[in-house]
This record gives sequence, C-alpha cells and structure tokens, in this order.
Amino acid sequence: MAKKIGSVWISIGLIALIILSSVSFAAAPAEALTGETVTILFTHDMHDHMLPVKDLLDGRLVETGGFARLASAIREEKRTSPDALLVDGGDFSMGTPFQTLFSAEAPELKIMGEIGYQVVTLGNHEFDYRAEGLAQGLQAACRSQGPLPQIVQSNTEFPAGPDGTCTPSLLALKQAYEDYGVKDYVIIENAGLKIGVFGLMGSDAASNAPMSEVNFADPVEHARRVVKSLNEAGADLILCLSHSGTWPDRDVSEDEILAEEVPEIDVIISGHTHTRLEEPIQSGNTLIVSAEDSCRYLGKLQLSGDGQGRWKLADYKLRRIDGTLEEDRRIAAMVGGYKNEVQKTYFDRFGLQYDQILARTSFDFHTINTLLKTHQEDPLGNLISDAYIAAVKKAEGAEYVSVAAAIVPVGTIRGTFYRGDITTADTFTVSSLGIGADKVPGYPLISVYLTGKELKTVCEVDASITPMMEEAQLYMSGLSFTFNPHRMIFNKVTEAVLTEEDGAAEAIEDEQLYRVVVGLYSAQMLSIVGDKSYGLLSIVPKTEDGTPIEDFETRIIHRKAGGRLSEIKEWQAIAEYLQSFPTQDGIPLIPAYYETVHGRKVMDNSRSLPEILRHPNRIAWGVYGGGVLALMVLLFGGRAMGRRLRKRRPSN
Repeated sequence: MAKKIGSVWISIGLIALIILSSVSFAAAPAEALTGETVTILFTHDMHDHMLPVKDLLDGRLVETGGFARLASAIREEKRTSPDALLVDGGDFSMGTPFQTLFSAEAPELKIMGEIGYQVVTLGNHEFDYRAEGLAQGLQAACRSQGPLPQIVQSNTEFPAGPDGTCTPSLLALKQAYEDYGVKDYVIIENAGLKIGVFGLMGSDAASNAPMSEVNFADPVEHARRVVKSLNEAGADLILCLSHSGTWPDRDVSEDEILAEEVPEIDVIISGHTHTRLEEPIQSGNTLIVSAEDSCRYLGKLQLSGDGQGRWKLADYKLRRIDGTLEEDRRIAAMVGGYKNEVQKTYFDRFGLQYDQILARTSFDFHTINTLLKTHQEDPLGNLISDAYIAAVKKAEGAEYVSVAAAIVPVGTIRGTFYRGDITTADTFTVSSLGIGADKVPGYPLISVYLTGKELKTVCEVDASITPMMEEAQLYMSGLSFTFNPHRMIFNKVTEAVLTEEDGAAEAIEDEQLYRVVVGLYSAQMLSIVGDKSYGLLSIVPKTEDGTPIEDFETRIIHRKAGGRLSEIKEWQAIAEYLQSFPTQDGIPLIPAYYETVHGRKVMDNSRSLPEILRHPNRIAWGVYGGGVLALMVLLFGGRAMGRRLRKRRPSN
C-alpha cells in the first residue's frame, strides 16, 4: 500500500511540474506577440502555369495567371509589407508543356527562387516522374547559380526492400533530398519573430502518387512530432504547408482534421484540392487558407498577436492575377527561354510547334470544375475517349484488334477547350500528366482485357463511387449504361451495353474477354476500386489469355515512327484526332457532334419502388437477404420472448 501511495504522489508531482512548465512556456511568447504582425503571401497547385491560362469570366474569355504577372503582384505586395513571407503549398509542377523540362532543368524551382519564394513543399505531382525524375529535378536545381526556395516535407519515408536496401532510384532521391537540403521544417527569422514552417503530404494526395516509390507516413502523427520540435525551438508562429486539402464533408476534410488534431498549428496553407476560400476556415485557433490553382490568385494573410500567445486574423484577400498587372520583364524573359527549350527538346520529336493551331471549335467545352461537380456524360470526355480508339486504329493499321471500350477518368483531364483556336500547348495541357517507360513526358495508352462482368463493374464504379470521390467519374467510348442514383450503392446500374460506331447496341457477355484502352496512370489506379467499394467490387486487368497483369508497362501501345517504335501518349492521341476532322478555311473544325451528349451515360431519376428494386446484383441480393433474415430474427425472437414473459407472469 505504501508503494502505491508513493507512486500516486510522484504522479501528482509530475503533473504539477508539467502544468507549471507549460504555463511558463506560454507566458514568454504571449508577451512577445502583443502588437506584433505577420504577413504571409501564398500560392499552391500552380501546375507549371508559367504562361497565362484561358478562363471564362462572366461569359468572356480572359487570360489569368502566369509567373510574370504573379511576380509583379508579389512585388507590389512587398512594397507595403516588405517582411512578408512568401510560400507555396505544393504541386507547383505538372500541368503544361513546361513540365517536360522538370527533370532536366527544374524551371519551376529556379523561377520561384528568382521571384522570391522562401519555403515550398512537394505535392503528389512532383512525384509524377517517379523517384528518379524528382531526384534529377532536384539535382538540376542544385546546379543552378541563382536563389532557390527551401523545401520542407516531414512525412516522407524511403522504404527498404526485403534485402534491407533501397532501390537505386530511391537512393538517388534520398541523395537529392540531402544535396538540396530538404528538411522536415525550417525556422525563418522574420522581423524579430521566429516562424516555423513545415510541410506535409496528405493521405488522399499520397494515394495519387502510386509510382513515387516513397511512403508517406501518417500526416497527423508527423505534424505532432514537428510541432513539438518547433515549440521546443521557441517558434513564435507555426505555419504548415499542407498538401492535403479541404472537402465539403468535414468528416473527411483532411486539413480541418489536422487543425483539430494538432491545435498548436497557427496557419495551414491548404493545397491539393484546388479550393478557393474567400474567407479562412477557423478551427479553434488555427486558420486554414486556400487560393485555388493554376496561378490564378495570390493569397495574402495578415495576422496580429492576440496577447495570449496566439495569432488572430487581421486581414485576408485573394488577389486575382489578370491582365491589369504588368509582366515582370525578367521573369517573362526566363519563361520565354524555357518555352524555346520545350519546343526543341519535346515538341520537335512529335513534329509539332508549341503554338501550332491543331483545330478550331465553335463552342466552349465544360471547365474542369464543371466536370468534377457534375455527375453526367460530358462531350470533352467523349472526345478524349474516342481519340484513344482512333489512335489505336491508326497505329495498328491492318493488324488492329478490335477495342471494345476506352475509359477516361475525370481526374486525368487537366484542362479544356474554349471557343476558337486550339493549339498544341492547349492539347497537351488537357492530358498532361505523367511519364512513360520511355522516360518521355506524357502517360502512354495501354491495352488490357476485362471480362464482361468487369465492364459492368466499371459502370458501377462511375455510378456508385463518384458521389463519394468525384475524381472517380469515368467517360467512355464503346460502352453505354443507365444508372439510378436512388438505388442501393454498388447496385445503381440497371443496364449496360456495348455500342458500335453506327450506334447499334450489343449485349455484354459476362465471361467473355473484351479489349479496353486506358492511360497508364488510370490502369495503375484501378486498385482503389476495391478500397472504395470495401472489397465488394473488383476489376483485374488481364492479358489476352486472361492472365492478371503485374507490370502495366508491358501493355503500352506503340507505333512505328522513323523506323522505331514509340509510345502513343494520351495527349498525342487527342492531337491527332483533332487534326483528323474535316477542315474549314484550312483548319480542322470540331464537329457539332461534340457539342452535346449521346446517351453514353444516362441517369434515371425514377423513385418508384419497382425501379429501385429491379435487377438486383449479388451485392443487393446479399443485403436484401440479410434484411429478410434480420426481420425474421426480430419477428420470431419477439414471439419467443413473448412466450417466455407469459410463462413468468404470476397467475391470479
């Protein structure tokens, strides 16, 4: 008993010591923060938009963004706030033809350094060219003679193989991290204040980097670890560059969860979801801010010390980067030089010019935001999927093996086409992601085989998973289906058929193998189908003989060009398809067919019980059977309980 009492008093003493030490720790910064102000300028998800992008604003086609205009906006803000901290939340690369220089030149980091960025983090798209490509890009930046931003990322792990060693590409990336000086966090001395800045890769973002080779550990756990270190180092303000994002559903909104779990963070720059927050999200004492994507806005956050050791919002604005801003001549010259490099090192190999007009459209296609927010068939998705099949036909010629369907996930569409001329650069931007086995930028097309049952599952993925994960929406050529959003999840599709070019429908045979064309990344991401459906849906890409595919790069579709085989890139397939249309005034014109939809994806909004219950699949039968069983248990269990109660009731 004496030992127990002694241990209790020791515990009480330790708790008291912790409380006293925390009080003394909080008191010091509280006094220092009284009357202090901090200004943070921020961007995220710029995606290599070094040149202005086309946008529809109030029905008018305008150009927004561009690094040279952004530099002018930053310079103007620095005039009034010379001590402003300039940071970026990741995905500064991948999205335009400039990405083709990422590994060899690292133009993004070099220009950001010249603009004055102090700290940036890496997003999932910085890993698009895999560990090797990122390593090369970081080393290229290291060879630069100019200023570079510091890079922070705190939850990256370099996994070892069964033999205890890393792959050569991982070793190269690890060395590049060391040479560049990538750290968990940095402390910036700013106007007498210590500002701790650290970077994180969120879980959803990490899942979008399937070929990165690295592991991204639990972001909340590592945030706690880093925040503890920053507090011990005496940081006055803690800023997280989080490539995690916010969602309308707070339960899955990663940066809101981060703020709740690690309340010591003062500010979260929230990247990845391309969100534009007109007002910061306040979570406890943490402010979460976002400034959309593609260099359209420069965010400005001003904070003042609250006298209690924390910071409060003083001012916040998102400044649109548009034609009212003059271009910074020095940055414009750098961008122009890199544009010439893109032409020589990339587009020359395809026999195309950067600004070459490939086609013209008399109508606008939907924006990316519209595609993501609207669950329906879309003309742009139709055009891209049709282009895939056309490219395979052209490449294989007399040896063409019939393609039953081509599939395009909305998440791989990175741009759109507006009324007017469509250039090579515009086309590349629409489908700009990744790299092939040939180490040439641009994901290639691949050929796989799915059973008829799996083709129907593809339709169910679109119908059931899209409401939970908008990036999962699929556009298809050769396959049409009808779904009812009011039916039970994973049983929403009521009809699915193959469609011929003449519009004729063909029944899908469950056990037959059908050839399907997709992009390399899309095939790699098919593994998420099982996760998002809790293991209830399954799609296993196969070879012609039904063998499951282990290495998707062996399925890349090639064509003979100049006596050698070359991969067919996704964007290249679109470019050739655009050039195949009938011309008007010497320029191919996109036909009116693509101004509307054609029943490839039909939503049946019927709420009638027969429509909701008809054609149940095995999942629905299982649920219905379980429901009937539960009802029977309740019914007969209730009767048995009643009999027992009657037996126990005393007689009068």
